Amino acid sequence: MKNGNDSVKILLDENEVPRQFYNILPDLPHPLAPPLHPGTGKPASPSDFEAIFSKAVIAQEMSSERFIPIPGEVRDALLRSGRPSPLFRARRLEARLKTPAKIYFKHEGLNPCGSHKPNTAIAQAYYNMKEGVEHLVTETGAGQWGTALSYASLLFGLDCKVFMVRTSFDSKPYRKMLIETYGATIFASPSRETKFGQKVLLEKPDHPGSLGIAISEAIECVVSDPKKKSKYSLGSVLNHVLLHQTVIGQETSLQLAMADEKPDYVIGCIGGGSNFAGIAFPLLYDKLKGKNNAQFIAVEPESCPSTTKGEFKYDFGDTAGMTPLIKMYTLGKDFIPPSIHAGGLRYHGMAPTVSALVAEKLVHPVSYGQKEVFEAGVLFARTEGIVAAPESCHAIKAAIDTALECKKRNEAKTIVFNLSGHGLLDLAGYSQFLEGKMQ
Repeated sequence: MKNGNDSVKILLDENEVPRQFYNILPDLPHPLAPPLHPGTGKPASPSDFEAIFSKAVIAQEMSSERFIPIPGEVRDALLRSGRPSPLFRARRLEARLKTPAKIYFKHEGLNPCGSHKPNTAIAQAYYNMKEGVEHLVTETGAGQWGTALSYASLLFGLDCKVFMVRTSFDSKPYRKMLIETYGATIFASPSRETKFGQKVLLEKPDHPGSLGIAISEAIECVVSDPKKKSKYSLGSVLNHVLLHQTVIGQETSLQLAMADEKPDYVIGCIGGGSNFAGIAFPLLYDKLKGKNNAQFIAVEPESCPSTTKGEFKYDFGDTAGMTPLIKMYTLGKDFIPPSIHAGGLRYHGMAPTVSALVAEKLVHPVSYGQKEVFEAGVLFARTEGIVAAPESCHAIKAAIDTALECKKRNEAKTIVFNLSGHGLLDLAGYSQFLEGKMQ
């Protein structure tokens, strides 16, 4: 569908939904540091991952192929779930800011789950189903990933178990209800369902939980399954997850071309890195080919500043130390993030690929406090009419700040950000902000 650069909404036809995932590994400036076996300290082999992941997922994790075909059943499910997603021009926000900059946002909150997470949940559920897996187990922060995997498991006839970080479990009851409606079983983490969860609760009965703890509980469930019919499914961080999300950026590249635009700034929030990578990696590939000269901005909470204050080193992906060691920006596996409404960003580390790009200064990380993030979200709602997830509000805040900098310099730059999900189940956070009760 042809759209001019005066459009408010830029749409693609269904036949323009990507037919391959983009794998950034061949295009990194230097080879990615390999994961290390937690016992030997030597590079992990594919077989070291087989206890928790499907073979197809492991192959993608370590693939050196730039493009990986999307199976027909996966693409059909993506279409059923709302792809392609629209690219909007935020004209009312531009007018409120009185900026010469043009602001575009990719709206990933219009599918049944309300976030970008189904892009990888569908792929992972499919690959596990094809290999005879019967049960998927996972963690979730704010609940978007748990929702997406329970939905994808439903599509492909799998059982699903979700360990939800306790602070989000308590503050976001409707996420729990949605996950259960899709047929999954959900537990507040740390829980009494696992030995590790019991250990954490014994030491701190009121522990708010963290993604690292929830990951440990999910993996323990998988490796202790006597029938070996369970596999772990991850919502962010690792390479295979991020490459599944690149359908976002591939669509965005097409949509910007239809509007005769080249991005000057590409923005996304980061917790584990999946939605940022989803929009940024294909546009970074375009930059490598000389199609744009964009700057890439990754936004995290000040309360969990893995890339802005963490160390770039090998660390465990979980709190119990059950996963392979991966080289990433990290605050340490024992870091306990404060309870914030952007629960999906409360992770101690960052995706190795995103971390490598930050280290190479190809991605610029910034951090914001919770109040200024919600202030940006409210301004966005009052101009564009969309209530964004607290995670996405971090990207909105950075887009607003970038647009105001363009105003100071009188530069008509093009800003693109990923609105990774809606905030209609996060209204308690908006209520706290509006009532002046937010910490």
